[in-house]
Amino acid sequence: MLRALGIFQRATADQLWRMLRPADRHDRCTRDTLNALKETGLVREETRLESGHKLWVLTEKGHKEAKTLLPKSVRMSALRKLRLDVKGRPVKDDGYDEHAAAVTTTAAVLTGAGFGTPLSWQTEIAHRLPYGYTQYADLTMRAPDAGVPAMLLEVDRVTEPVDDLVDKLRRYHDWFELLAPKADANREKAAQGAAVHDFRLWSRIYPPTGREGYVPLAFVFTGKTDAQRESRMRRLEKAARIYFAGESYPGRGAGITAVEYHQAVPVVVTELERIIADPAGAAGKVWRRLGRDEWQTLGEALDNPDGDRLYEVQWERARRRRAEREAAEWEARRPVCTNCGAKFTDERWEYLLGRGRSGGDRTDELCEPCLDEHWEQVQEEKTARRQAEEAAAREAAEAEAKKNRGLFRRRG
Repeated sequence: MLRALGIFQRATADQLWRMLRPADRHDRCTRDTLNALKETGLVREETRLESGHKLWVLTEKGHKEAKTLLPKSVRMSALRKLRLDVKGRPVKDDGYDEHAAAVTTTAAVLTGAGFGTPLSWQTEIAHRLPYGYTQYADLTMRAPDAGVPAMLLEVDRVTEPVDDLVDKLRRYHDWFELLAPKADANREKAAQGAAVHDFRLWSRIYPPTGREGYVPLAFVFTGKTDAQRESRMRRLEKAARIYFAGESYPGRGAGITAVEYHQAVPVVVTELERIIADPAGAAGKVWRRLGRDEWQTLGEALDNPDGDRLYEVQWERARRRRAEREAAEWEARRPVCTNCGAKFTDERWEYLLGRGRSGGDRTDELCEPCLDEHWEQVQEEKTARRQAEEAAAREAAEAEAKKNRGLFRRRG
């Protein structure tokens, strides 16, 4: 509890209950613990909110104790010093606004649903831009065990113009595109897909997301009416599409509908009222990815079933279709033996293509079996001619010998 107050500075028993003891049926145990800490001088009641909840803060003693409990990587909130009036009585501080309450409640309901621990959160983290503006995130969450290595959150009470929300998203997008110090700009421009992130500043600060795209951004709406919140989400979705919608894969062929999200900001929206009303809380189907209509769990909303996974399936399907088409075209061109009508084998055709078919040699029009028969016939004809020539020569020689013997007898 001291660590939670060290991070969020101020919180109610209800918020601490949702964050630290969500399995309890109510916040009684949390209230008892706070009162016990008050007795030891570690916490104090700063004020009582209009809702009736007490707002608790650390005392100077508690602040020092919490600092020893928090890792150095977690930023400690500033001490809320006790102010006294001229008579030495504590002055109630009314500086805690509804936005601060909504931010803490957001962290509380997500933590209670299993998205990290109080140590998973940081508030008002700066994202400095080169044109002199710094975009502060209301919350940053790191919950790798819940499948969300990092996420930025903006809490909106439906009080500022939608254009301001679009500007926030634009500035986050600009920040994600910043080069890391000493990164090679030429190599970054030549890189494709997820390889681009290796050259970007954000990858030095936040862990890999485990999904395509930049670190996801969540807009958490609260206040006003259901209709007003719904209208706000739809207007944001329409105005900010360029930053979250992704692009077509470069050089994609027919049948490729997958979307490349590597240079997009995954944006999800939800409502505190929806989260609190759902039995599963923030772990339920209370998140909607901009660009989709259905409400999903946070993991489902952040996944990209129409991204790389679909592209690999469609690309393989397109490759098979292309191979089948090329095979059909190859078969259509395959020569047929002029002797028996059989198609040439691949080996026979590739051999002829390799040496170049002259067209004047009849043997090029024969398949291998017919070619073998042809050469056998040629060989048989050669053998028969040779044998006939040899027989004729023998007959002529014998006839000449008989003639010569007849002449010898007449002379004798």
